[in-house]
Amino acid sequence: MEFNLDNVIARRETKEVYKDGGNTIKLFMENYSKANILNEALNQARVEEGTDLRIPKLVAVTKIENRWALVSEHIEGTPLDVLMREHPEKQDEYLNLFVDTQLNILSKRVPLLTPIKDKFRRKLSEATNIDDNVKYDLMHRLEGMKNHRKLCHGDYNPSNVIVMENGEVCVIDWSHVTQGNASADAARTFLLFSMNGETELAEKYLQLFSVKSEIPVNHLQRWIPIVAATQMTKGKPEEQDFLRKWIEVIEFE
Repeated sequence: MEFNLDNVIARRETKEVYKDGGNTIKLFMENYSKANILNEALNQARVEEGTDLRIPKLVAVTKIENRWALVSEHIEGTPLDVLMREHPEKQDEYLNLFVDTQLNILSKRVPLLTPIKDKFRRKLSEATNIDDNVKYDLMHRLEGMKNHRKLCHGDYNPSNVIVMENGEVCVIDWSHVTQGNASADAARTFLLFSMNGETELAEKYLQLFSVKSEIPVNHLQRWIPIVAATQMTKGKPEEQDFLRKWIEVIEFE
């Protein structure tokens, strides 16, 4: 299979993303974990085959010039974050669409996915940049959380929600998908807004998610320190101080 890498559409620390006709090629750096790449492909396939959600179809797992690549169906449309910037007067409409789409995802079940508590437990136990006492408190809180089996995207933010010309919504980038508690997924989305400097939108999102899901805000907030800690284990210097402040918040009123 021949690939055209002339049209780059995104560059990240560990990968580049290209559009090649009707496909999107996610090309990873040479030293990137093969196990993680294959796991991402497996998770995407499980969501694709196990639900009726509109997501990109996985086309191939291959190597291009000694680099692993995931080839998926290319989705034509506009990311929701772009629409929100271009049409601020429609922010409420777009935020409602954003939350409704997330709740639809959370209504699905894919039993073979990793439980989110298992993933978080592993990340916390391996963390080297979190105080042991704080780590113990967070682990204790995690163990007390309810064991749900809802489909959690894991990186749910407006840039991963594509609105197509026919109005249909497609959600992309399933590399962090798990099954577990809806509140954990919402807490991560709240943090993604906050880390992007969109504090007001983050609070607005949390309140709207609470109303639509009928989950009290304080239940959502109890996950925030745990999720912040798992994000902190990635070791990104620019995020450490911000995340540490959320980790230090032990109880919400």
